[in-house]
Amino acid sequence: MSAQPLVDLAHIDRAVQLLAPVMRRTPVVASRALSERCGHDVWLKCENLQRTGSFKPRGAYLRIAGLDEEQRARGVVAASAGNHAQGVAWSAGTLGISSTVFMPTGASLPKVAATRAYGADVMLHGATVDESLDAAIAFADETGAVLIHPFDHPDIVAGQATVGIEVLEQMPDVGTVLVPLGGGGLLAGVAAAIKLHNRAIRVIGVQAAAAAAWPDSLAQGGPVKATSMNTMADGIAVAKPGVVPFAHVSELVDEVVTVSEEAISQALVLVLERAKLVVEPAGATAVAAITSIPDLRLDGQVCVVLSGGNIDPLLLTQVTTHGLRAAGRYLTITATVPDRPGGLVALLELLRDIGVSVVDVIHSRVSGELRLGEVEVTVSLETKGPEHQARVRAALTESGYSFT
Repeated sequence: MSAQPLVDLAHIDRAVQLLAPVMRRTPVVASRALSERCGHDVWLKCENLQRTGSFKPRGAYLRIAGLDEEQRARGVVAASAGNHAQGVAWSAGTLGISSTVFMPTGASLPKVAATRAYGADVMLHGATVDESLDAAIAFADETGAVLIHPFDHPDIVAGQATVGIEVLEQMPDVGTVLVPLGGGGLLAGVAAAIKLHNRAIRVIGVQAAAAAAWPDSLAQGGPVKATSMNTMADGIAVAKPGVVPFAHVSELVDEVVTVSEEAISQALVLVLERAKLVVEPAGATAVAAITSIPDLRLDGQVCVVLSGGNIDPLLLTQVTTHGLRAAGRYLTITATVPDRPGGLVALLELLRDIGVSVVDVIHSRVSGELRLGEVEVTVSLETKGPEHQARVRAALTESGYSFT
């Protein structure tokens, strides 16, 4: 057992009472598509519909509300790529406290704009959240502003625990809860709330495999920095777990699993199409676990936490295309056709007869590998799955087309 004390029921109850007037009680929505896939009743906990678009204001507001008058006068500072930034900015503004937020230089422009709109003074610094956090810590040392850590504080964990309390009230028969996992604040809080009420309920954390610090950390008995941080799920791309969340996760969480980038993008598309909900890649990781991991050992009714919905529209387009491609529903081919009247039409008629929908066509005569009398055509297609794509390729081969 860790020497770090865990948040108790009294701490969580105080959080519930303080946050009730200002936080939204986000809905749980049944998902027939996920239920059919895993054989359990699956419900989505929609924290993407929370204030500022994620669960983050729960912990941020509780932490800031607990500051004394002297601390409030000095203001608060935070570092984040987006969700925590907005949560701190909104919470501080609601409480009448000044806030400064350090964000990476490559942070999403809509997230930067939203953070400023909530009243924060935004400073762009560093290429990663870790570098932004270093700058925020230095700012706190220089100015006396109170650092509001995104996950490594008992108040943050207790605030996020209110998600778990709502799940228990909305789903009295819940048997398994799946939670996206980055620094660990949300998973730690949900696990604390769930396990303090019923130790039999399974709690599973889900991390992007391309940015997974938790498996090694749990194996070695303490927070260990990940060697890779290359994931589309920037909201959970945290290089090293926090000490406070680690104590909770190692003690209370039943299992931590990882999911691929392809699984995340497909999960995002599934939630968008079937549940009509917009989530960011980090918010879709728990869904990805259900759709891509066959041996999760789910028990009873299943609650999947959608942790956030703050996604740049341009990134949404890219991730959606990535997800459709991974699911076999989007195919791009480059074929060589005769450079004569009817050459392109013949290719398009063949594709029509196979039952694909053409999204766009690029026609080029300048490729270095083309011979005289040839033209290169790149066609993007909507297909019906891997088997349909195999039929497309077979038909092109049978018709004598050279393609990639």
